[in-house]
Amino acid sequence: MSTEWQGPAVVLGARPHGESGAVVTLLTEALGRHAGLAKGGASRAQSSLWMPGNLIEARWVARLPDQLGSLSGELVHPAAALALEDPLALALLSAACAVAEGALPEREPHPRCFQRLVALIARLPEGALATLPDYVRWEAELLTELGYGLDLTRCALTGGMEDLAWVSPRSGRAVSAAAAGPWAGRLLPLPRFLLGQSGPVSAAECLAGLRLTGHFLARDAFGHQHRGPPPARGMLQDRVSAAIA
Repeated sequence: MSTEWQGPAVVLGARPHGESGAVVTLLTEALGRHAGLAKGGASRAQSSLWMPGNLIEARWVARLPDQLGSLSGELVHPAAALALEDPLALALLSAACAVAEGALPEREPHPRCFQRLVALIARLPEGALATLPDYVRWEAELLTELGYGLDLTRCALTGGMEDLAWVSPRSGRAVSAAAAGPWAGRLLPLPRFLLGQSGPVSAAECLAGLRLTGHFLARDAFGHQHRGPPPARGMLQDRVSAAIA
């Protein structure tokens, strides 16, 4: 890898370093999750640039490829500031950034995750509830990218492709309503929007989707790191649940 690069990036997180610096984590298309030291990044002048969810044009420079390197950037889309007035939108943005930062390996390209996250952020102004199905799809895509993909194409018990309504929490495979029978209570509901079905999506379906992908994120993506999902992910699910109640 070269010791210098420039390109579009999503800010995933920033933590203070020294008096006014910040170690910033980005998601890039070509290099995946990538960190760098932003000098003055925690200052009043720069802190708004490095807010999670912002789309920036980033520049990273280091003497050696494996160093932390120096990071600078220019704001392209102030997603974090735009989401401040909508608690659910802010929760969605925070969850997406925290999940990407915690689940994706460092400096390993996952261009589809990057592209879908950018598309998700671009849609947020349409409303958080309207964007939630895309968020759930993004988490499902992330699971696939990490090798933990769900198999929602056919029933695990019958092989049929009709009336898929549940997912096995053990195998991640779909189960039809008829085949589930008395075991339905042990399975995870499968919202129809994850099967590519069109039409309006209710908040309850979004919550079912969050519970589905959340189960496998916790067990696989974060479980194999011996830690739980980030608190921001739980807060998003709690907000959706509260909105329904």
